Amino acid sequence: MELLSLAIKSIFVENILLAYFLGMCSYLAVSKRVDTAYGLGIAVVFVMTITAPANWFIYNFLLREGALSWAGLPDVDLSFLGFIAYIATIAVMVQIVEMAIDNFSQKLYNALGIFLPLIAVNCAILGASLFLVERDYTLAESTVFGFSSGLGWSLAIVAMAAIRQKLRTAHVLAPLRGLGITMIITGLIAMAFMCFSGISL
Repeated sequence: MELLSLAIKSIFVENILLAYFLGMCSYLAVSKRVDTAYGLGIAVVFVMTITAPANWFIYNFLLREGALSWAGLPDVDLSFLGFIAYIATIAVMVQIVEMAIDNFSQKLYNALGIFLPLIAVNCAILGASLFLVERDYTLAESTVFGFSSGLGWSLAIVAMAAIRQKLRTAHVLAPLRGLGITMIITGLIAMAFMCFSGISL
């Protein structure tokens, strides 16, 4: 039940995109078409699901103070290497995803274009790793949090892409067309997601 509560909280209540506004670059750039947004969303879910537990292991067995006691080095503190280690892990996982998509779906690979390698610098993925360290999650909680945060980010970008496709035939005032109306709608979606804040399991 605790893990389910964490999942619901990560997807809706504390959506990493709509509550913390992390990962906005690729969100704004790729949310023009539903199929592309869906493809990137699946890639982000996969990357976050595997990087969260991977970075948990790196933090707990290499980086945190006293983590190297298993190697006979209890006084060594490598926590200053946190950002570098997390980003390197994310970059490796993104390369695996990129090669997989290139082999299995050339159409999706071409549609995502430059945004696929940019997942490596998506601050939502790095933010998830930093949150799980800051909140001292267990391995199971980190895995659920990574998957749920990715799912929440994907839900937000697919919803935005669907709305933007409808907006093509809508009458939008000239000064608000493009990024202006997109930011307004993002704010409205974020406010709508705040309605889930009363949920408690």
